[in-house]
Amino acid sequence: MRQLPLQINVVARAARPSIPPSAMIERGSPENLQFGTMSAELAFNRSVDVDYGVAEEVAPQVRRVVANNPGPYTFLGTNTYLVGRGRVIVIDPGPADERHLVAIADATRGECVTHILVTHSHRDHCDGARPLQALVGGDLLSFGPTGSQRGAGAPGLGEAFVDPAFQPDRTLQDGDVVKAGGVALDVLHTPGHAPDHLCFALVGQRTVFTGDHVMGWNTTVIAPPEGNLGNFLASLEKLLPRHDKIFLPAHGGRVQTPQRVVRAYIMHRQWREQTILTCLEDGVSTIPRIVAKIYGNLDAELKAAAALSVLAHLEHLISRGSVAADGPPGLASAYSVCPAASSAS
Repeated sequence: MRQLPLQINVVARAARPSIPPSAMIERGSPENLQFGTMSAELAFNRSVDVDYGVAEEVAPQVRRVVANNPGPYTFLGTNTYLVGRGRVIVIDPGPADERHLVAIADATRGECVTHILVTHSHRDHCDGARPLQALVGGDLLSFGPTGSQRGAGAPGLGEAFVDPAFQPDRTLQDGDVVKAGGVALDVLHTPGHAPDHLCFALVGQRTVFTGDHVMGWNTTVIAPPEGNLGNFLASLEKLLPRHDKIFLPAHGGRVQTPQRVVRAYIMHRQWREQTILTCLEDGVSTIPRIVAKIYGNLDAELKAAAALSVLAHLEHLISRGSVAADGPPGLASAYSVCPAASSAS
């Protein structure tokens, strides 16, 4: 396996981190979930070591290079995948980090990069796209602009996190196929975490590149208006009938029990919905009070992230006629259970 030239190959091994902030906002929920007669297990794998800048084979026809951009929303860093040999498709070039981009270029030296695919236009996935294209070529493909409001009302989740102006060379839609050499990728539109989110299924390998839609290290952040819980749940349901063997997410290690994890994701959201409804029935009617009730003591940044998660659930409940707000739903609104929904329960 070719490594980077010595003058730029300073390989850093990522230490196993303590649970980062985005994971900590879920610490109020059990990892063994119970909902009615259903149960599922959210078994997060946070014991992952990576060598930054090194192309590692993680599945047949798939190599991974991890960007050195660890953080509360990126875990150990963004996974860039190189699919195929000879003629290569790059998935999620990651941040505009010179060492990471040169590592990708070095790993594909002597090969032809035909396409650069972006799962969604969050900066930890897309900022390196044009600089990488300048190094290795290839057509830049993504879902493209959605016309919807982007970003979210929490520290670090505005335009510093999302590139609302990101434009590919060519847009992709659900059902499209991207081919290069002996590999082909089916395109799956999976909005929810972001309106432009795509997953890519490697044809014939039962392997799906899930971006931030499904991850093995944590639940996915759904932060309005960027995130939409109804769309997210529908996108999860879209994966259930499939017979995939492996999910390769954009952060963390691979998911080896895909359908089980998808079901656990869905049931986790159902469980969280019930806890919010219980708060409302008990007269806990505002998001700050709900956050305090559900999550306990959190620092200010984590409270903001937790508040957005609660808002996503409340918006979804309102869309189904189960909850009402005292005006447009927002972080400062008061909420109540609709009489019909209360009597039905």
